[in-house]
Amino acid sequence: MDSTPLGDLWDRLSGTQPDPGQWLVAAAALLALAVVAPRPVWRLSRNAITIAHEGGHGLVALLTGRSLDGIRLHSDTSGLTVSRGRPTGIGMILTAAAGYTAPSLLGLGGAWLLAADRITLFLWIATALLLAMLVMIRNAYGALTVIATGAAFLLVSWLTAPEVQAAFAYAAVWFMLVGGVRPAFELQSKRRHGGAPDSDADQLSRLTHVPAVVWLLFFHTVSVCALLGGGRWLLGL
Repeated sequence: MDSTPLGDLWDRLSGTQPDPGQWLVAAAALLALAVVAPRPVWRLSRNAITIAHEGGHGLVALLTGRSLDGIRLHSDTSGLTVSRGRPTGIGMILTAAAGYTAPSLLGLGGAWLLAADRITLFLWIATALLLAMLVMIRNAYGALTVIATGAAFLLVSWLTAPEVQAAFAYAAVWFMLVGGVRPAFELQSKRRHGGAPDSDADQLSRLTHVPAVVWLLFFHTVSVCALLGGGRWLLGL
């Protein structure tokens, strides 16, 4: 076995970690619910969902061949991702659809890794994604938010005991799964009261000539299915 620092790092990333007890998994789920359900706490914790939302727009824009100009994250938990390319077509549709689905799909991917006991790998992948996103941030608040989030993942993965890593990872994944459900309901409420006329659902409606309510249903379906599927993986069902 390679005993060099690079080899040791690879062993940490490719190896598996002990499966945490069910009490820890359940406690992490309750913690996620506690930071999503109460409105005052959600106003702060929603920043992490916005990071995933805008990161989803940015990643899919690049994967579909669009040019990514930058990402902005604001203190009111809103965000903006600007990309250049064809204003219509499949690339633009996928980019617009990626925002509301990204937190839930990231949570689902994280649940799959944790179910395979790849806790450290999950933490490092999350850190790498945040670092890549930081390059495209174009405002100070956004940079501060992404740096703080990435630093938390990096410090936990590098400095803490396996039990702490497991607790942090499971709480983060539960948060993405549970927190990924709420934004679509918030958008639905805003649209019901005449707000958010240029939301992702409305942009998708203009791009595809499919009613915005159908796209809202799509967002709901992805987030709820990800929560159910990811939750089963996390709970070992």
